[in-house]
Amino acid sequence: MDGVIIDSEFLHKKAYYETFVSLGLDVSDKLYKTITGSSTINVFQKLIEHFKLDIDPNDLVMDKRRRYVEYFQNDPTIHLVKGVEEIIKYFHQNGITLILASSASMPNINRVFKRFDLDQYFTAKISGADLTKSKPHPEIFERAAILGNTAKENCIVIEDSDNGIKAANDAGIFVFGYRNPMSEDQTLENADSIISEFSELKKYIY
Repeated sequence: MDGVIIDSEFLHKKAYYETFVSLGLDVSDKLYKTITGSSTINVFQKLIEHFKLDIDPNDLVMDKRRRYVEYFQNDPTIHLVKGVEEIIKYFHQNGITLILASSASMPNINRVFKRFDLDQYFTAKISGADLTKSKPHPEIFERAAILGNTAKENCIVIEDSDNGIKAANDAGIFVFGYRNPMSEDQTLENADSIISEFSELKKYIY
């Protein structure tokens, strides 16, 4: 969702770094890149291990989430990624089953879907925060295929993060890497194909 459907990566990054600063942590761009696309709980579990902290990761999740929600609710400029609403409607009109598989928490997913009236187009939504493993683990996309009642070889994933692409690779699902200008630190090198505009996907739907 974040970076593919909604341009909110900068809000997440801002909320994360405010939390890092409050803890006195110096998180480098290189380290941050490795956690992009993972669920918030997995991010903080990794950082707690990396920095050898004695802190409950759930407390950090709530702190970061509070900061993000405040930004989201008070920023009227938040918008959908260019071209994504059109391609969502195009897929829906052509009978393509749409499943949202995001590392975001379900409250954040529902917040976005309500603000932009997206529920009408999607069959199901999955939050990585509710799963045992987070991206880059393939569980979320394996579940999406099941919820979509579709064989994995007939599915595609659209991702803008390297962790998400690895998850799709390991799930055995074809993945388009979306080159979002807001996610320039992601290589997309393991995507099966790379797109810069969502309109490019129309040629795959007959």
